[in-house]
Amino acid sequence: MADKIITGIPVSSGIVIGKAVFVNRSHRSVLPRHTVSADMVEAEKGRLENAFLVAGQEMESIRDKVPGELEQHRLILDSHLMMLRDPKLMGRAKEHIQTLRVNAEWALEKAVSELAQAFLGFDDVYLKERFQDVRQVADRVQTHLLGTVRDLTTIGGRAIIMAHDLTPADTVEIDVSRILGFATTRGGKTSHTGIMARTLGIPALVGVQELENSVTDGDLVVIDGIKGRIVVNPDEEELFEYNTLASRFEEYQKKIIRRCLLPAETSDGFRVKVLANIELLEEVTAVIDNGGEGIGLYRTEYSYLNRTDLPTEDELAEKYVDLASIMSPRKVVFRTLDLGSDKNITEFGQLDEANPAMGLRAIRFCLKHPELFKVQLRAILRASVYGNVSLMFPMISGLRELRRAKARLKEAQLELSRRGVPYNPDMPVGIMVELPSAVMIAELLAREVDFFSIGTNDLIQYSMGIDRTNPNVSYLYQPLHPAILRSIKQVVDAAHQAGIEVSLCGEVASDPFCVPILMGMQIDCISLSPQAIPGIKRIIRQTRMGECRQLLRDVISQQTVGRINRMVKDSIFKKYPEELMFFASLLDSEELPG
Repeated sequence: MADKIITGIPVSSGIVIGKAVFVNRSHRSVLPRHTVSADMVEAEKGRLENAFLVAGQEMESIRDKVPGELEQHRLILDSHLMMLRDPKLMGRAKEHIQTLRVNAEWALEKAVSELAQAFLGFDDVYLKERFQDVRQVADRVQTHLLGTVRDLTTIGGRAIIMAHDLTPADTVEIDVSRILGFATTRGGKTSHTGIMARTLGIPALVGVQELENSVTDGDLVVIDGIKGRIVVNPDEEELFEYNTLASRFEEYQKKIIRRCLLPAETSDGFRVKVLANIELLEEVTAVIDNGGEGIGLYRTEYSYLNRTDLPTEDELAEKYVDLASIMSPRKVVFRTLDLGSDKNITEFGQLDEANPAMGLRAIRFCLKHPELFKVQLRAILRASVYGNVSLMFPMISGLRELRRAKARLKEAQLELSRRGVPYNPDMPVGIMVELPSAVMIAELLAREVDFFSIGTNDLIQYSMGIDRTNPNVSYLYQPLHPAILRSIKQVVDAAHQAGIEVSLCGEVASDPFCVPILMGMQIDCISLSPQAIPGIKRIIRQTRMGECRQLLRDVISQQTVGRINRMVKDSIFKKYPEELMFFASLLDSEELPG
């Protein structure tokens, strides 16, 4: 029996077995604090400046040596370099040295902790996790203040890295011929380090809370990037089991990747488009490599975060044109800004609202700030000349709101026309259906747009009246609840009656228990994370439309979510046991077959 089994968040699938090697770049737990005399204040500030300077030079050097397979992630390193050169973080730390008379390490830590309060105040998980970028930049500076730099390139043998944190720059330095995988205490599902691990194809876990107390240098460990486990010093029987599972996973991956470029078509001829949800330009390679037929949801908020000013129209247009041209002729759907309330940007300050999730956000925020909105609309229109660009408005609640948004789009078109800037006047325009009010009047909204995209994450949240990140009520986040299934079907039916396409871009699109039901509803497109595409395509290709329609008829007439869950799981476990073995991140580990 293993010494211990600990759990974390799987961010890159696969299973590896090897010796643990600890890398602790931050050493924050032993940060020294001491008072500096008045005549030493300037010298301490100089030490801080030098640490920022050396960290910046180091980042530049790493960025310039980015290997080919990670070329698309160079922008992440650029953003960290920009943070290192942004005078605000260093300036705030210098203020603490001056006013508190403390050493540079402690002053920097205090400045970072102040930023943490702002980031952790966000309700949005993605935005919360962006604090990790600030943390990682500060840690790089701390290593130079403390003189604790350890170079990943010096690690020998076939090792598994254990660390409090790994930055994207650390990940760039990983030699995949010697480093089998990694696990970190910090990090979340959308961390850049996780994205890069998937690109490198090495198993990785983040957010492993007991890591540093449970594993020591030299331990034999299994990183299970499927079930999110680290097995410390497994016995012979466990080693045999994990070696067998690793082989099965590799065979499965080869099988689904080999066929991921085939269309998502059922064995009796029903075709579904499978698109990708992304927020970073550098994810485009993963979309294409995994068989994505386009981008069904490009989250545009990222260009507005981690900065103190607003992006210009030219800056946005350059990025949007790059995306449209790289993906052409594949479709790209831009979701206009989903900012406001819990996703504030510095320029507009923190809104004081009692219920931020129901406050001034998304399309409401954009209509309140028309000049900001039109800058983005003009940039998207400029990218539309490639002919593959669509635009959709988030969180539309009714006709008046939709018509006001379309009026702003018309104004943006006229402004470009007056400047002689080309754009596609027939660019498709759609809406996110994610509010119960939009579901109830879907047939009216469908007459005014070119497509619908159902955002199930928010639709479930608002329909069930729960904050899905609140552990006290998150159990009510139930995609198979009768109300949710009926809502999705009502939207699909309304779209088809109006002759427009309907897509679904929430997490439900990558849930193997839900996809056959969506097929039964004859959904036109699903949009999901790039890495989930091959597996979901394989499920679709093994499905018969007749079976999906029957499953839909069976579940839509049920009265309770418990009954539907049992019915669906019995059916899906029986039909796709191999797929479910490797969709662990969607399942409770106790539910896994085998």
